[in-house]
Amino acid sequence: MIDNAILKNVAKHISLDQDETAYFLSILKQKKYPKKSNILKEGEICHTINFVQSGTLRAFYRDTEGKESTIMFAISDWWITDMSCFISQQPAMLNIETIEESTIFHLQKEDLDELYIKIPKFERFFRVIMQNAYIREQLRVIQNLSLSAEQRYHIFLNKYPQVAQQVTQKQIASYLGITPEFLSMIRSNKNK
Repeated sequence: MIDNAILKNVAKHISLDQDETAYFLSILKQKKYPKKSNILKEGEICHTINFVQSGTLRAFYRDTEGKESTIMFAISDWWITDMSCFISQQPAMLNIETIEESTIFHLQKEDLDELYIKIPKFERFFRVIMQNAYIREQLRVIQNLSLSAEQRYHIFLNKYPQVAQQVTQKQIASYLGITPEFLSMIRSNKNK
């Protein structure tokens, strides 16, 4: 049974009638994943954009030396994919994995393209989603260039308190571009 969460997410930006709702739900694939499952591996073709019904996911890049850099997190009611590779249908640059048991709705690229034709208002929905993501990432880049690690950590805690509770300190450090040891120093200074 499909949870109402995805329909509430869509309703934030567009209204659907009964037939449109039925069609949209018919093209979604729901899957439950255990903790530490791969949703997408670097090098695979990125076929889906994913809605998190429940759980927590992490998208990360792994360099040639095996160092992981967290690019984004996704919790319930968020969308996640390797957007560049999803749009171009190229091999993924990112890995996406579950941090905890998660239930995901997958929307295939070809189904999304058809959705835009059959229900054009979905172009508006995904435009708003992508605009918001672009703004968030642009602000993150500016913060990384202009703010200290401590300032970025406090912004992260204030902006994403739910995420901070569901991920490890190592993953937060990876997202902030600092070592876990440096994050521990920041956290211990905060508690003084």
